[in-house]
Amino acid sequence: MSPDPNIILDAHQDIAYNAQNYGRDFLLSANRKRQLEEGTDIVSRNGTATSGFPDALLGRVGVIFSTLYAMPEWAKLDAKETGYQTPAEASKMAMTQLDYYHRLADRTDRIVLIKTQADLSKVLDSWADGVEIDSHKVGLVILMEGADPIREPKAFEEWYERGLRICGTAWSETRYSGGTTMHGRGPGPLTGLGRELLEVMQSFNAILDVSHMAEESFYEALDRYSGTIIASHSNPRRFRNSDRHLSDDMIRRLVERDGVMGVVPYNAFLKNGYTRSEAKSQTPISILIDAIDHICQVAGSPRHVGIGTDFDGGFGSENIPAEIDTVSDLQVIPTLLAQRGYSAEDVQLILSGNFLRALRATLPR
Repeated sequence: MSPDPNIILDAHQDIAYNAQNYGRDFLLSANRKRQLEEGTDIVSRNGTATSGFPDALLGRVGVIFSTLYAMPEWAKLDAKETGYQTPAEASKMAMTQLDYYHRLADRTDRIVLIKTQADLSKVLDSWADGVEIDSHKVGLVILMEGADPIREPKAFEEWYERGLRICGTAWSETRYSGGTTMHGRGPGPLTGLGRELLEVMQSFNAILDVSHMAEESFYEALDRYSGTIIASHSNPRRFRNSDRHLSDDMIRRLVERDGVMGVVPYNAFLKNGYTRSEAKSQTPISILIDAIDHICQVAGSPRHVGIGTDFDGGFGSENIPAEIDTVSDLQVIPTLLAQRGYSAEDVQLILSGNFLRALRATLPR
């Protein structure tokens, strides 16, 4: 097997949610979105845009775990957002988002929905040394954030057939799982439906995402689920003391399962006491590097951490570390890791190799 190309894998972006709720076209750059949103209320509702296909190319972000996220009615922040009250409504919202990803791939052959090992290879080959940027492809792996759109566990098969490869049971509390209290509801174990869902997911060799799970459901899921497990967008609780993030013991348990967690470059997730009125200059990217290093120290290895930006998931450029304006600026991370003494091989694991390992363990041929 040829070595993997020098790319970044971003384990969490809310691409379709932004299209559905804010009219943001992924094929447009973040700067173009900003121009189009001047004079609107989008920035006040969801922050200044940080991501788009052109930015991914510039930042060598070759693979993105792209979410299906339905907002519960009770969690809506404003009347313009679309929220669900029933499983049928949640299913319709998420299926509309899945349709958006399929349409993106239909609009350009440079967007690839990664469903198989062959799809992944197609994307990685396009980033090989000597390939011009105009030929690079961005691969999208579909991730469901909160499983309420799955009407019943056996319906997971339909979602899998349409491209879903990663599923997180929780976003706060769902019918399937207790979630974290960050959004006002939450703690508890897996529900009976959640235990059934994990059995079905196991039969498809799908990846389980434990971000947003309550501690009780997190530990139960790790005991029950024998397949591949990740935390797509979670930080060490040592940096932000909230049950939304992983304690050192939770990190160690994830490591025991060869899991990977994606650090989030969101200032509110990097330090206690952050407020949105705080200037972004007060949060240097060195804190994100500290978080990566902390995970490596707890794990005893660089094999269990990656990047999961959560862009543009309710925050924008004004709420991320000083050195980052758009996703293209993630390329500052490898230099900073090298300055901390990480080898080139370790850096590649952190930027993409660890999450690629999870994909290769699960994607069908």
